Amino acid sequence: MEVRPRHVDVLLVGGGVASVRCARALRRHGFTGSVLIVGDEDHAPYNRPPLSKELLRDDLPDELVLAEPERWYARRSVEVYLGARVVELDAEARTVTLDDGRQIAFGQCLLATGAEPRTLSGNPLMLRTLDDARRLRSAAVAAGQGAMVTVIGGGFIGVEVASGLAALGLRPTIVEMASDLWGGLLGAKLAGWGATRLIDAGVTLRPGVAVTHFDEESAWIGDERLPHAFAVAGIGVRPRVELAVDAGLDVGDGILTDLEQRTSHAAIWAAGDVARVDGRRVEHWHAAREAGERAALSMLGLPVPPLRAPWVFSEVGGVTLDVIGQAGTWEEERWMRDASVLAYLDGERVVQLAIIGSVLSPDTARDLVEAAASVHELEDALQS
Repeated sequence: MEVRPRHVDVLLVGGGVASVRCARALRRHGFTGSVLIVGDEDHAPYNRPPLSKELLRDDLPDELVLAEPERWYARRSVEVYLGARVVELDAEARTVTLDDGRQIAFGQCLLATGAEPRTLSGNPLMLRTLDDARRLRSAAVAAGQGAMVTVIGGGFIGVEVASGLAALGLRPTIVEMASDLWGGLLGAKLAGWGATRLIDAGVTLRPGVAVTHFDEESAWIGDERLPHAFAVAGIGVRPRVELAVDAGLDVGDGILTDLEQRTSHAAIWAAGDVARVDGRRVEHWHAAREAGERAALSMLGLPVPPLRAPWVFSEVGGVTLDVIGQAGTWEEERWMRDASVLAYLDGERVVQLAIIGSVLSPDTARDLVEAAASVHELEDALQS
């Protein structure tokens, strides 16, 4: 006898913050239908930012990084399948198939499958999951104080990992192909500040070069050997779009959605690192959290607020850094407030901000960037 698929009203594919925030917003706005989160990790949904910060520096319990306490799901009648992977999505039939053969039918679906790290031959350590973070911390503790580590990539993850390893007493070297930190995308002035901060924290920088090969004991830059206890790579991620591609959804550097997180299929939304929203894909926690909430409002037919300016929060050598906006181009980089705020200007208009040490609240900074505020308005905000 044919077994009919189990039916849920809302299926959330992916066990990250986008799915949890979608479920939370659905319940907050009165939705009483069935909600199921399917995540391919064995851990309850968690926040990723602490993995390269607090969880690397300190031996913290996993509970501190959870997106919601485990009891929250039962209290909100949100079911979670852990260690389950969706292997097929039939958009027209509105069904998915799991890796154990189970089928689930849905009324509405959110794809929040995230992204996966770009890999290198030689299998350096990566940092994307909670298990990755535990492996990295174990390697750092086992290597001990003074051990040399090669960090491949000078983007946000590489800088944060190197900062955390230096705080543990190791001696990391960042090898970055670009001439500046963050691939040069944040400009020369912020890259210069970051380089100084990292060097002061005990990090060695090797910009403008590439690792040609490495093994368990060494990395090479051409003929130069860099001995290490271990290597870790943070060279970017790629969106996990396979389900969407096979289902015939519109894809292009992520699953394409409109401003309400809707995909090219009327019953399917996308959010988080995998989604390209109105032509823009942002790979950061705040974007994933807000996108999940936006998808929930859209599913319920409620007004969806405008997209906010992207907000990335990071740490460089123990100092906080918030980057607000994603301008791409600007005419001038101007230090303000005793070099604690870097304004990216188009003429006299603010198109992006970098805030060091939390001297300006991110909410205020987002308002300024979204309004393309004048330099004078920024000065007033810094004095208030």
